[in-house]
Amino acid sequence: MRENLSEPWLFTVMVVVLLVTVMFVKLVQSKFKEEISSRRRRRRRRRLPPGRRGWPLIGDSINWYNAVASSHPPQYVEEMVQRYGKIFSCSLFGKWAVVSADPSFNRFVMQNEGKLFRSSYPKSFRDLVGKNGVITVQGEQQRKLHGIASNMMRLEKLKFHFLNDIQKVMLQTLTNFNNNQVILLQDVAINLMVNQLLGVSSESQINEMAQLFSDFVDGCLSLPINVSGFTYHTAMKAREKIISKINKTIELHRQEEGGPAVGNGVLGRLVEEESLPDEAIADFIINLLFAGNETTTKTMLFAVYFLTHCPKALTQLLDEQESLKSNCGEEEMLTWQDYKAMPFTQCVIDETLRLGGIAIWLMREAKEEGCFVVPFLSAVHLDENVYKGALDFNPWRWMDPENEEKRNWRSSPFYAPFGGGARFCPGAELARLQIALFLRYFVTTYRWRQVKEDRMSFFPSARLVNGFEICLTRRHDPDEECK
Repeated sequence: MRENLSEPWLFTVMVVVLLVTVMFVKLVQSKFKEEISSRRRRRRRRRLPPGRRGWPLIGDSINWYNAVASSHPPQYVEEMVQRYGKIFSCSLFGKWAVVSADPSFNRFVMQNEGKLFRSSYPKSFRDLVGKNGVITVQGEQQRKLHGIASNMMRLEKLKFHFLNDIQKVMLQTLTNFNNNQVILLQDVAINLMVNQLLGVSSESQINEMAQLFSDFVDGCLSLPINVSGFTYHTAMKAREKIISKINKTIELHRQEEGGPAVGNGVLGRLVEEESLPDEAIADFIINLLFAGNETTTKTMLFAVYFLTHCPKALTQLLDEQESLKSNCGEEEMLTWQDYKAMPFTQCVIDETLRLGGIAIWLMREAKEEGCFVVPFLSAVHLDENVYKGALDFNPWRWMDPENEEKRNWRSSPFYAPFGGGARFCPGAELARLQIALFLRYFVTTYRWRQVKEDRMSFFPSARLVNGFEICLTRRHDPDEECK
């Protein structure tokens, strides 16, 4: 009887012992894994360049934000370089980051896109540019879309299609302002980009698209909270409306077999020449709008801003454009040879891109380590050791033979306004053409006076905080002055 009673008791004890043993083993394994993970993190930190962690959780994010939102975005980087060298580590947005102000390392990172590094963007940005966005996609899809963009904007098409198209848009937009009219030049620049990319000519449609796109851009670096009242929510609604309008334009274009619904805009060429589904076309155009606005329109704006404060440069640029105007006649379009005969205008563009660089820093992720890698391009562009008088607007520096090698923006580690490697901006040549033609038609048509003080800021994107408010006077009415 005792033996029968002891068997279940013994079985229970064995089960309890077994469970305790299993739990103990799992606990030891968990502690062991945690210790290994901790050691790996410590080893990873030891492999990182020297730097500092900053505040708990937020690290140096506040100092970083204050710098990039100012008129001199490399300020934080310059302070860290003084302490730790041109490549340093810090904690940003809850993650370790390696930040570089070293031109050679920056180029190395860009050249090894997809191999050692991959692009990294906040969720809000990825959501807004779309899953088919050439800016954010990876691997083979990125190469395919980048190839399409490069094909659309190759040199032959610039010469034989875009050159006249852009001039028509410039004339249509820039010659209709009245004497003493006050404008925000920032709005004019966005309107030009919408017209050029979408082939939309109606003023009301252009204004509507420009406002939607402005809302879209504001959300790209916002908190991804999709609730009414938040910037991200407004931006996502703007994205929906932009896509709807793009899709309607595509449908009209196909119905009218390339008729006036699309005209000669990039959208029309994309529909005609590339076999992409409509969803991919919409994302593709949104990416071009974003890239075009952030590079081309902002550079147009900054160029006029810098010229306003450098009368000597403005006079030389005007003289160069007036001589071309007299050669080709009042009504004739510029030829490609005319465009290539603008050496000082090109110097103004290069200096604007250096001093008011739009792509001030890039966000990459090391594929093996998982930490952020941030090539801070603006820190090189504004380095006094690289460019004498680096903070001064000096377009004549690009005429100095010593800077000739630096000036090659396709390969120079010291001057990379269009990025580099696999993600080198495919529209770089188109952007320069648009900026040059804008400057030509604007400075030969108008005088202007700045109405309100302004300054540059680079967060959430490059801009003049007051939109650069100016009063215009037509040059052929010299007696008229802005009141």
